[in-house]
Amino acid sequence: MRLGSLTVLSLVLAAAVAGCRAREPGAETVKRGQAAYDLAFDAFKRNSMREALAHVRRAIELDDENASAAYLGSLVMLVFCADDDASPDCRYDEAEQFVRQALKLDPEMRDAKNTLGVVLVHRGKPKEAILVLEPLAHDMLYQSPEKSWGNLGWAYLEAGQGAEAVSALQRSVAAQPLFCVGHYRLGLAFEKQREFEAAREAFTRAVGIQEGGCARLQDAFLARGRVGKELHDPAGAAKDFEHCRELAPLTASGRACSAGLQTTP
Repeated sequence: MRLGSLTVLSLVLAAAVAGCRAREPGAETVKRGQAAYDLAFDAFKRNSMREALAHVRRAIELDDENASAAYLGSLVMLVFCADDDASPDCRYDEAEQFVRQALKLDPEMRDAKNTLGVVLVHRGKPKEAILVLEPLAHDMLYQSPEKSWGNLGWAYLEAGQGAEAVSALQRSVAAQPLFCVGHYRLGLAFEKQREFEAAREAFTRAVGIQEGGCARLQDAFLARGRVGKELHDPAGAAKDFEHCRELAPLTASGRACSAGLQTTP
């Protein structure tokens, strides 16, 4: 299913490239491509992802040099995966293709570099992600350092480089103390290092942030329950598992919390 969809997208892009090389798109065609991108962006903001993807593809068909359209395509694909990474709609390979196209057209698109790093981690390529994210994290012109350091820390964590993960994630939350995902990942890094008290503190900071739905970060309650058991605090662990299950009992994390409750004295 994924391969088939990727093949279709490849053909669309190849056709656009071939047409463009034979005859550069005129001003009217570029204008229509920008209009299609505007429609895609509007649909994206309305959380209408299928509509957004259709307009993205149309924008690229009309103007294969529209880096913004290609980048938006990668974000749409990541939203599909965020909803359910086991869904046939989740195609990280297409997300990578879109974002690499954006960077080919605009190598200085820093948000696209960050997104490429995220996609590579999701695709099980953390060492490749590190090569992309390390320069970005040190780029003083990037205006979202918490994201680049946070994703670099995540890539280090997935690559088994625990100490580097802790260092990068500490820089991430120092840059933006309200970045709850950064605190959560820092907790995971400490947990991996078996520094359970530090891990619990990081998870507590993550869910203690009221902005952005952080207080409903289910995975953080699951993780805090795990380290609670390691710290011989069954009551605290049970409380976290229970709250985690109440947030969404049918997700993978919700089921894991139910299992944690059954094994907590």
